[in-house]
Amino acid sequence: MATQTLTDWLGHCPLIATLRGVRPEEVVDIGAALFRTGFRIVEVPLNSPDPLASVALLSGRFGDRMLVGAGTVMEPAQAEQVADAGGRLVVMPHADIQVVVTARRLGLVVVPGFCTPTEAFTMISAGASGLKLFPAEGNPPPVLKAMRAVLPAEMPIIPVGSISPANMGEYWHAGAAGFGLGSALYRPGMNADAVATAAGTFISALALLSPGRR
Repeated sequence: MATQTLTDWLGHCPLIATLRGVRPEEVVDIGAALFRTGFRIVEVPLNSPDPLASVALLSGRFGDRMLVGAGTVMEPAQAEQVADAGGRLVVMPHADIQVVVTARRLGLVVVPGFCTPTEAFTMISAGASGLKLFPAEGNPPPVLKAMRAVLPAEMPIIPVGSISPANMGEYWHAGAAGFGLGSALYRPGMNADAVATAAGTFISALALLSPGRR
């Protein structure tokens, strides 16, 4: 499954697994559980234990069948480290032009965080592959709908922060292209079976959403 753009990957499954706190010795089993459930995008935040080792292990195991990378990427040098580890995805909590420019130069998919239209348009101009609406708690569906009306239709917007199977629908119909999933999907200490169970609830909720929302 070789795809190149974020939109391509979201078309396979619009759910991004954030494995904050995962350890290298468990990451492949957890990644395999997610893959079997239907997930195709996984990021390991850089404030996890030995995150680049986890990125390398996932990249080596799944190759071009899964878009693997790192989250909480704060500096351009960290984007370079992700690429060196075999990652192809950089997810950021903030709107930093230099991180975006560096990631794109390296051929990576890059998703910076934003809260305002000004940040969104700045990141689009810098070359963002998609936009992470963060924190979603502070940007409820009516806010997303208002911003979606002025942002380019082809630019994926991905709410992140307290996303659950119960609130996905409201964001989806407001114009979300996908969702970043954190502690509702994975928490440190969960084994692969527990992650698969949690992942299944999101896949089931996703199946109830109508694709024709805009």
